[in-house]
Amino acid sequence: MGKTIIGTFPTRREVEIAVEHLVQDYGLDRSDIFIEPVADQNSAGENVTGADAESGHPNTDTDAEGAAYNGALTVSVDVNDDEDEAVDKAFRDAGASNVTVR
Repeated sequence: MGKTIIGTFPTRREVEIAVEHLVQDYGLDRSDIFIEPVADQNSAGENVTGADAESGHPNTDTDAEGAAYNGALTVSVDVNDDEDEAVDKAFRDAGASNVTVR
């Protein structure tokens, strides 16, 4: 029987890390991972983060106008019974709080 694991992350950067690990390290299908803001407003903001941050590569444009994020996000993942421990670990390793199972 399948489950849904839900975690709350402080920023989009932690979400990106968790999703990357779930897909690349644990082989979960990206279509089983759902991301949404905790609040009613979207997660767009002013702070540079994730792929918008300076990479250190020469000639790389670091202007992230309108592309940065803020605000907590909820990530939910539909998993099989044998995947729940891996998802819980990936969530917690990436900085999730309030990890729950439905």
